[in-house]
Amino acid sequence: MNISDVAERSGVPPKTIRYYEEIGFIKPDRRPNGYRDFDETDLHKLAFIGRARSLGFTIEDCRTLLELYNDKTRASADVKRVARHNLQEIDAKIADLQTMRATLSHLIDQCAGDDRPDCPILDNLEQAPIRR
Repeated sequence: MNISDVAERSGVPPKTIRYYEEIGFIKPDRRPNGYRDFDETDLHKLAFIGRARSLGFTIEDCRTLLELYNDKTRASADVKRVARHNLQEIDAKIADLQTMRATLSHLIDQCAGDDRPDCPILDNLEQAPIRR
């Protein structure tokens, strides 16, 4: 399969496929003309990684999950540990987003939104600490 075919079938864009090749996730054969030649194993790996990435797993997590997938003597506890860590990261991001939302919602409520120049939103942004 060429890169367009494998991209369509896996749901992973060609640019991302090239990146995954660069970091060693896949190693497609090369045709005499230099074009990549993907096989079913490459397709399966790309779909696997694409799904894992859509669930928020990092590149390193994907690498670990692929190793565990290929290790038929793996313990499911190892897979669960990786997934649990990912869930904790997602929960932390959600908490951060909820905090940002609450702050922004409060600032919007405080802003009159009229013709006057006073604006608590801009005042709050101005108060941001400057790091040295």
